[in-house]
Amino acid sequence: MMDLNSDMGESFAAWKMGDDAAMLDIVTSANIACGFHAGDPAGILDTLRDAAGNGVAVGAHVGYRDLAGFGRRAMDIPARELTADVIYQLGALDGLARSAGTRLRYVKPHGALYNTIAQGGSQAAAVIAAIRVYDPSLPLLALAGSPIVEQARAAGLTVVGEAFADRGYQPDGQLVSRRAKGAVLHDPDEIAARMLRFARDGVIADVEGRDIRLDAQSICVHGDSPGAVSIARTIRSAFDSEGIALSPFVRMDS
Repeated sequence: MMDLNSDMGESFAAWKMGDDAAMLDIVTSANIACGFHAGDPAGILDTLRDAAGNGVAVGAHVGYRDLAGFGRRAMDIPARELTADVIYQLGALDGLARSAGTRLRYVKPHGALYNTIAQGGSQAAAVIAAIRVYDPSLPLLALAGSPIVEQARAAGLTVVGEAFADRGYQPDGQLVSRRAKGAVLHDPDEIAARMLRFARDGVIADVEGRDIRLDAQSICVHGDSPGAVSIARTIRSAFDSEGIALSPFVRMDS
């Protein structure tokens, strides 16, 4: 069994990002923007209502306070401020989710924050502290095999490993920088075949063509990628054809 997730709620007023309605017919978990890197309250609420109607698990896609850079610029933020920023985002999304007839079930950091804390350290500790003080039962969705996995588990959090369908991998299991060749994959059939192999064998080819093993229970398709809906739909169709079940990694009956 595997989870399929995507980033949503990232439109801002007249600026549209992704096709949330179409994605929510495909994925099993939705990482919803919390207003810091993207998203406005009305649009976020609409996406949350659609997620509730589709039985899709909802997670908080917390990020840096960086609307202009879409949360993809690294920032040196004091731990005290970062912890407070994450708590603020969790509370905002949780309130909107409850109003939409669902609830917050996990946390997945976004963009530069995700990449920074994947390596562990003080910012990772700040995010972990925020989750622990807000709701320590919330699982953290993190890059499979990265240092934060053990750091968060040592702090008492449940951690779910994540693999990326549409991103290239370095030999050490880290993601290829978006500024480098091979960072983003685009062919839906190629990506689906890649993810089928991962689901069966637990391995994925890096940019050098060598297999790396990942311990992941969730697959991400970036909602803002060109052709994202086609990629997600092709993965889902391939999994259905091979009898590989897709299901949220969190319980939906509690």
